[in-house]
Amino acid sequence: MLFQARPVIFILFFVSIIIVAVSEPPVLDRTYAVALLVYWVFSSLYSHLRVVDKTKNNIPVDYGINYSLSFALFAGPLGLFLFEALLRLTEHGTKKYLKTAEPDEWLHTLYNIGSFVTFNSLAFAIYSFLAPLFETVPFIGFWLLIFLLVVTVSFLTDCCLIVIFYITGDIQTRREALDFIKTRSWADMAKTALTNGLLFLFLQEQRWDMLLCLFLLNYFVSRSFFSKSQSIQHKLERDHFEKMAYTDFLTGVHNRAFMDQTIAKLNGTGEWIGVVVADIDNFKRINDTYNHAVGDEVIRHFTSILRRFLQEEDFLFRSGGEEFTMFLRHRTFEQCIQLVEEMRKAVQRSTVFVDYGMSKQTVSYTSSFGLYFFRAEGTMSIEKAYIYADHLLLRSKESGKNKVSAQCGGAA
Repeated sequence: MLFQARPVIFILFFVSIIIVAVSEPPVLDRTYAVALLVYWVFSSLYSHLRVVDKTKNNIPVDYGINYSLSFALFAGPLGLFLFEALLRLTEHGTKKYLKTAEPDEWLHTLYNIGSFVTFNSLAFAIYSFLAPLFETVPFIGFWLLIFLLVVTVSFLTDCCLIVIFYITGDIQTRREALDFIKTRSWADMAKTALTNGLLFLFLQEQRWDMLLCLFLLNYFVSRSFFSKSQSIQHKLERDHFEKMAYTDFLTGVHNRAFMDQTIAKLNGTGEWIGVVVADIDNFKRINDTYNHAVGDEVIRHFTSILRRFLQEEDFLFRSGGEEFTMFLRHRTFEQCIQLVEEMRKAVQRSTVFVDYGMSKQTVSYTSSFGLYFFRAEGTMSIEKAYIYADHLLLRSKESGKNKVSAQCGGAA
């Protein structure tokens, strides 16, 4: 939380007060009042469309376009301070009313006022000093200067955030600090420079019609982008939760729920499928000899071996504790038998390195398989084929384990 960084935030806020106190006061006339009203309205509207990421300590970082630079160039530090105070207090009150405020929302408010006033006031000073020099560059001098100011403000803002995040523990290494700075996009900074440059020109010429058109255009484009981003985010979240619902947490393969869903899709397709049921021999003895953590490691190891032999169109499910089910597709009966035999031999040859006690231990194990090959059509369902494959697994167990028992349900 930001409470740890309160000294830095207070210093930044008081620096902004000092800058305002020593700066030349602007002309707070009707033109300023109209500009203040327009900027406040559209900045408030735009605030809910900004893209906000959260750091690992749940601190929100706003990456939206900000109009403060153009207002600073137009009204100076004091005019900017009045705008930022009005905007940030409005946002603060709105979040409190909607109950979306952070626990330390007042610190966010002070930081936003302090940082935007301080750094954009510096940009105002730089512009006043360099403008005569850049005016000598035809056509692009003004835009080069505006882009330079945007880059400067962005860099100083990032450096200030890095200090705060270092204090809060969000950033701990130099690499993390550099990665944070790299999140700035040159394209976004160019867009910010173009927007603020045009706004400043329109303010100077009091082209309120063009000013409103630019604000409206930016608002609708941002709204469209935000809606699309939200749709993508919602889809990603749905896909994530769906994956969690159909994934076994221990092994990362599909679970029994996804197996049932897959059976429903493949039933009646007329496809030749090799249904394989496999499990680890004497698994209870492994648990009893070591512990359940070692047993879990053996299950994960068994899973990795099975996956090694499967193709993309095949399916692997964890259908029980140490039991797995596979649907082998686009193969002949003989190919399925050969593949399962290779799996069995790979398991027999392998060992698992596990942590047990104070040392590393090697655990060897074997597995048994039941394979039923059939065509998914008519009265023969995959559910029935699964029962046959399970009976074949039982036959492998009863005949000495570490075996493959197979049966073809028809001529392939």
